[in-house]
Amino acid sequence: MLRILSGFGLITGATYPFRALATFGRNPRLWQYIAIPILVNSVVAIALYSGLLLFGFNLVEDLTLDISRWLDNVIANLPAWLSFLEYTTVGLSFILRLLLIVVLLIATGFLLTQFGVLLGAPWYGQLSEQLEKVCTGKVEIIEVSIFRDIGRAILFELKKLVLITTVGIPLFLLNFVVGIGTLGSTIGSLALATTITCLDFLDAPLERRRLPFRQKLKIVFRSLPASASFGIVCLGLISIPLLNLFTIPLCVASGTLFFCDRILPKYSGKR
Repeated sequence: MLRILSGFGLITGATYPFRALATFGRNPRLWQYIAIPILVNSVVAIALYSGLLLFGFNLVEDLTLDISRWLDNVIANLPAWLSFLEYTTVGLSFILRLLLIVVLLIATGFLLTQFGVLLGAPWYGQLSEQLEKVCTGKVEIIEVSIFRDIGRAILFELKKLVLITTVGIPLFLLNFVVGIGTLGSTIGSLALATTITCLDFLDAPLERRRLPFRQKLKIVFRSLPASASFGIVCLGLISIPLLNLFTIPLCVASGTLFFCDRILPKYSGKR
């Protein structure tokens, strides 16, 4: 019954970032593991927001201005009795600007996560280990040489890039399909971003067990719909400027809690 009420995990998956916050409250010693990652995130955020975000806002303004002018020209050539439509251009321009800004913030937060998680990996790894000990009483680590560890980290990022390119290019081209193309592209892009977000925030406990990339991807899909709601909430949290300096470590912690609750029991049962 509880499983049905939670939407087979759909609602439960969305609660993990908030569960992580509660876990920090009960275990104050864990805060020491996020101090340096927050500093790293701050440096990366300054670089991204001062460059990419400024450029993006200018691009949004130019796009909305061009579209507004195009709409004005279209309405000017309509019959006089349709002149009331000119008032709709203001509303359409506002909605378009708002949507573009949301997309820009999500994209910037997504990039911040990629760099922040990669640069803060050593500290996030320690945080994840301590959380797993809190949840299960022990932590499992398959030791490898430092060179293999670095090689796996590089391959993980390259495989994510291949996944983004392989799926992202067809989704971009889908925009040119008249009718449902843009809607399909938007939904597909959100699904792709959510999948990558899950991979990033679930990676610490999965990587300790040295799982291959395809198995990590399968775990994300097998954890649906909980992993979908978890990824969407995390994607939203990392898209909020300034707040994402703190929510990225929070999402890393919530990924470990998600793993311990929903993945580890099934994973252990197969061994």
